[in-house]
Amino acid sequence: MKIHAWLAVILFASALILPALAESFTLKIYGNANMDEAIDDQDISCVQGIIDGKEKSTELADANHDGVVNSEDIDHIKHIIQGDEDTLTLIDTANRTLTLKMPIERIVAVTDDSAEALRVLHATDKVVGVSVETLENFVYLPEFNQTPNVGKWNEPDIERILTLDPDLVISYKSATPKYIEPKLNGTHIPSVALDLYRADDLPVEMRMLGYIVGKTAEADKYLELFNKVADTVSEKTSTIPEDERVRVYLEGSADLKTYTKGKGGDLACTMAGGINLASGLEGSYPEVESEWVMVQNPQVIVRLAQPSEIPCGYETDDPSGFEAKRNEILARTGWSNITAVEDNRVHMLLYEFGASPGVPVTIAYMAKWFYPELFEDLDPQAIHQEYLTEIQGMDYDLKKRGVFVYPP
Repeated sequence: MKIHAWLAVILFASALILPALAESFTLKIYGNANMDEAIDDQDISCVQGIIDGKEKSTELADANHDGVVNSEDIDHIKHIIQGDEDTLTLIDTANRTLTLKMPIERIVAVTDDSAEALRVLHATDKVVGVSVETLENFVYLPEFNQTPNVGKWNEPDIERILTLDPDLVISYKSATPKYIEPKLNGTHIPSVALDLYRADDLPVEMRMLGYIVGKTAEADKYLELFNKVADTVSEKTSTIPEDERVRVYLEGSADLKTYTKGKGGDLACTMAGGINLASGLEGSYPEVESEWVMVQNPQVIVRLAQPSEIPCGYETDDPSGFEAKRNEILARTGWSNITAVEDNRVHMLLYEFGASPGVPVTIAYMAKWFYPELFEDLDPQAIHQEYLTEIQGMDYDLKKRGVFVYPP
């Protein structure tokens, strides 16, 4: 549904509050007795304090999830720390409590984000089934090219999944209760809901996945990069007054489609210190009128695109598609008076950055575009290269290959 300028909801105060990027989180795995970001010796001390009556019990103190906190929970925590626990009980992103039989050796990744996350954790050898979306992304995710196809994320092939006999199925928070869990009910196959693309949930989800697949060190390495970018940006943007923050129009992978509050592009924009002008609109990805954009008069325009729409990303070295779309945006009727167009602050960006484990790259690029003077020394391409080379182990030279932003 198109939203006319005169009906648009102007940003409300809560949408203007810039969240801390590298804020702490609670790892929702039973055994995390002190409710912090990891399971370690401090949790053993916490459980002992609960047993001795010196500390109050916590939601996650019952490590073996048997209904009582006692010395057996201390033993279970020790096994989790050592990585040889026989069960792991957790609360996933869909707020479902489930107990997994460990170790997890066979995984069906029903989303391309979970496939990428498993490569980040160097656990691709555990993947026995992937989505159509992953197979279509064969240049970026070549490890899975010969992996069995289990259908689309919203149309999973349950029969195929059953024949693969996985220890675990991973899908989105919205998809797992709807498409996966009911159809696996009565089987021995558990499913876990992890989005693995939202900037706000990625830290806790990546660490949880690290425990699930026994790759906690690799999860920590990813979080170091995430927090490095987050802290660098937050340190300089958190003190910017609301009325001085850059006003941004985000356009999705279709003309005049935008992002509302809480969507992947919105989260990255907000975390980079920008104000998403469409944050308060209704719907998830509403289509707006061209006049609405002109009335909002953004200072920066970011157009996100997918390879299925415009040749871009890892599959091409030719930026002409990005260049043509940007020129089209600049030439839209009446847009020459928009501040972003007047100031030549219209940017093309690969869509997957804003909604994938690679979101720190988007945050870096957006921060650079929003506040070039503040981030004169920030090098988003170097961060992207580190994500590919150091985190994922990819042999891909960004100075020679790919089209991810335009202008370069």
